[in-house]
Parts: sequence; C-alpha cells; structure tokens
Amino acid sequence: MTGPDLLIDHFLPHPHFELVRHLIVDAPVKDTYAAARELDFTDVRGGVATAAGRLRMLPECGRDWTLLGDRPGSEFALGVAGKFRKPVISWHRVEAGDFTAFEEPGFGKLVLAVSVLPYGAHRTLLTVHTRVRLSDPESWLKFRRYWRISRPVIGSVRTALIRTVAAKARKRALAAYARTDQG
Repeated sequence: MTGPDLLIDHFLPHPHFELVRHLIVDAPVKDTYAAARELDFTDVRGGVATAAGRLRMLPECGRDWTLLGDRPGSEFALGVAGKFRKPVISWHRVEAGDFTAFEEPGFGKLVLAVSVLPYGAHRTLLTVHTRVRLSDPESWLKFRRYWRISRPVIGSVRTALIRTVAAKARKRALAAYARTDQG
C-alpha cells in the first residue's frame, strides 16, 4: 500500500542533499497546520536561528520564497533558488510553474516542505523536510563543502523552526479550548 505522493517529491524528486525534522505536537492537526502556514521566519528564535536570520542566511519569507504547492490542512511546499557559494547567500525567486525546470548554472534549488498527520486523538506529527539540488557539478562540489560545515547550523535552524511552529500550534489550541469553555 502506498500513500499519495508528497509535494516535495513532485518539486524536487532527486535531491543532492536533504534534512528532515519531526516533532510530536500537543495540538490538533488543524491548529498545527495553521501555525505552520502563518509562520514568518522572523518569528523563529533560538541561538543559531536568530543569528542566521540576522546574517541573511535565511531567505525572506514573502519576497524570496514561492509557494510551490498546498494541500490545505495536510501539507505545503515552499521553494527558492540561490547561489550557495558564500556565507551570505544570493537568493533568487522562481515561480512555481518554472521551479521544476529551473536549472540555471551556478544556482541551487531548495524546497522546504511541511506536513502534518494525526498522531492520536489530539496530537500531530509535524514534519519539516528540506531538499537541495544543484544545477551543475561545480555548484554541487562547492555546496558539498558548504553543507559539511553548515549542516549543523541548518539543522539547528530547522529544529528552531519546528519548535516555533509547535509552540504557536499549542497556543492556538489552548486559545480555542479556552474560548469554547467560557460561559
């Protein structure tokens, strides 16, 4: 038995590099999904994540990222292209319809997918999945060096991101419970 294809598989099926983080969230799926969709990367806090944002290692959510696909209530994928050679990355917006075919030399593509699945009656399994693919062998070689050094930082940023979503989802769930419980 196989499930439906993931959006990330559609937009970046053969990554050179990937990183996945999972967290069980004490909030229903609808609240976790809403918290993830509403998240602004500037809300992500936690040591390395805060520093990375200040250094512009992270693409700006509204300007650089493109919403590639959305399955409301369960999964969405964002994409961005960039030149990953320098500590401060040069980001490039690519529209959803052009993303899969984008192969400009010197660039890489990054897809960040978020999915939510029920985990028991009132909890959610939250997954943040990142994939990267480079457009040419020289870019791949340079990024491989970068990945070896920066992977722990990128992992810390993804961990901070998933924890921020979880905290916002719990807050939403508690607010909804409090509203329905009031006389």
